Amino acid sequence: MKKTAIGITVVGKDRGGVVAAFTNFVFERNGNIEAVNQNVVKGLFGMHLEASFAKSINLDSFDSEIQDLAKKTGMDVSINYETNSQKNIAIFVTKEPLCLQAILEASKKNSLGGRIKVIVGTEGTLKSDVAKASVPFITIDEKNQTKAEEKIIKVCREYDIDVIVLARYMRILSPNFVWRYPNRIINIHPSLLPAFPGALAYAQAYERGTKIIGVTSHYVTENLDQGPIIFQDSFKVNPNDTLEQIKSKGQKLEASTLLKAVKMHLENKLDVRWRKVHVKSK
Repeated sequence: MKKTAIGITVVGKDRGGVVAAFTNFVFERNGNIEAVNQNVVKGLFGMHLEASFAKSINLDSFDSEIQDLAKKTGMDVSINYETNSQKNIAIFVTKEPLCLQAILEASKKNSLGGRIKVIVGTEGTLKSDVAKASVPFITIDEKNQTKAEEKIIKVCREYDIDVIVLARYMRILSPNFVWRYPNRIINIHPSLLPAFPGALAYAQAYERGTKIIGVTSHYVTENLDQGPIIFQDSFKVNPNDTLEQIKSKGQKLEASTLLKAVKMHLENKLDVRWRKVHVKSK
């Protein structure tokens, strides 16, 4: 019999007994713990538990019962059912268009492998790019990141989001948000990580006279630009290239590399083990 795989994400104020409460919840329903990861940062607790069930279970009852446990423990709990159905995608953007355009074009051609349900922007610059795609564009320009994330969490719940794509989204997501989507937030970074971290990667590379510049698509963790690497690509720098020429080359490569990573994730071809991404064998 095919197993039912369920991902359980728990986030809330750190307190004793939480891990035991949720692992026991799984065991009591004849489930098996496949993997569990937990973190505590400044009193905030986060845990992702992967469970499998050999026998069929009532998913509605499971969800209702685990939400009851969430209330008892004072935790915010979300469930991700590992199925082969198309995933719901949210794209986060700021003002650079190429990554967004590449993903929208793939969706238009039915080659993306998932459904773009909503686009969230820190400003309205790219709203016109989305108009023809008939996808809701929601502007959340709240400067306070905690308040902004509260709004974003509500949006993601409203649209039942499975995967988040950061298409040059120029905000740093907090652990409170990241832990809710473990290995389900995909970012593109304009350098070959771990070198040149941060937002000014191209300028750093230009100032250092770098001969090869690359881009990195990676899963997002609570540690900035240090998540498991999915794909990397690079291009050569000509001695006479200006900073603007380097940016132009890099931004085109960002779009193609991010799109490749997103497609592979949506096709369920990627597996994260020990902080490394592996391509699953057929």
